[in-house]
Amino acid sequence: MKKLTFLLFDAGGGHRSSATSLRQVIEHQQRPWEVCLLNLQELMDDIDPWRKVTGRRMQDGYNRMLETGRTFGSAQLLRLLHCIARLYHRKTVEVLSRHWEQTRPDMVVSLIPHFNRAIAQSIRQVLPGTPFVTILTDLADYPPHYWMERQSELLICGTDTAVRQALAMGHAPSQVFRASGMILNPHFYEQTDLDRAEERVRLGLDPNRPTALVLFGGCGADVMQRIVERLDEAEPNLDLQLILICGRNEDLAHRLRHLRTRMPLYVEGFTRNVPYYMGLADFFIGKTGPASISEAVAMQLPVIVERNAKTLPQERYNANWILENQVGLVLRSFRGIVPAVVHLLRPGVLAAYRNNAATISNRAVFEIPDFLEQILMRSASLNNSHRTSTIDSAASCPSLRT
Repeated sequence: MKKLTFLLFDAGGGHRSSATSLRQVIEHQQRPWEVCLLNLQELMDDIDPWRKVTGRRMQDGYNRMLETGRTFGSAQLLRLLHCIARLYHRKTVEVLSRHWEQTRPDMVVSLIPHFNRAIAQSIRQVLPGTPFVTILTDLADYPPHYWMERQSELLICGTDTAVRQALAMGHAPSQVFRASGMILNPHFYEQTDLDRAEERVRLGLDPNRPTALVLFGGCGADVMQRIVERLDEAEPNLDLQLILICGRNEDLAHRLRHLRTRMPLYVEGFTRNVPYYMGLADFFIGKTGPASISEAVAMQLPVIVERNAKTLPQERYNANWILENQVGLVLRSFRGIVPAVVHLLRPGVLAAYRNNAATISNRAVFEIPDFLEQILMRSASLNNSHRTSTIDSAASCPSLRT
């Protein structure tokens, strides 16, 4: 039984969701692996400078920033985080090294950015020969020192852009694996006999009205209320209804449930049943996160997002990807949400975007276990070759035979 450690953070929801979905598929395929999910934040609590100053974990501060939408200047904040990572690099390596000494995994898989140089160094110190794999849960890297490092051993990328970035950094083609997209929950691939009209009625919605799903990640975002208010003001001339998923933002869900609107609304808090709600919608309004975009496209939902100075820097490429693949609209601000929806609902427009989304086949969550299998087999072969050469050298050296 091989032991695999998946490293994640709970900053946002994408890292844990990707790791959990991948482990779920591995278990379903009955591979002879034991997969352990390790939250690096918990391992590093004692050296987290943000926690020492504020009493809160760094990932909690990040999640609060997402909830409130106070992401202006996030590029500068990212540079500060890079400085902190460099400052605490030696301590991070020490903490990780102690963990590897205790757990002795056969493979380490990182689904997190920022710390991959320290992870790589700690593995080489304690477990030389143990494969270290980085799976990008973003559509592209945001260099320098975000996902890819020169010390990165093996990279799994979900777009051609990310592959080009890896090769340009100097990584050998044999060390870079191209998945067909981002990791999605296996439920997005399940065939269902969903009666959309019936289910909409069950939620208190009109069975025939165009329906938008509004989703801003697992933490929700206050901008959702402003989107509702703008669309509702245009409601007499806009035939629309909304499904709003607020994640763990209970205050936002409470406020939305108590809004008085002409437009039909259904408000949900945290749910693991996103595929169900997407199945009831005609298009998606949300943040430029790679997971949300990929989920919507997998469900053939055209997307509406914004890109501006408040957009997280690592997510800005995602807007380019939407435009390149012609699967939705990119706004400078959600203040333009009404004309965007009006355009999308014009005859033939929504169908054209849906057809473009249907051409994108993302099977990454089922492909990556095969990549990991190849890497484990390659590692075993190299280690066997190394042991054989060591034995042969000892046999040919009289001083070693005695």
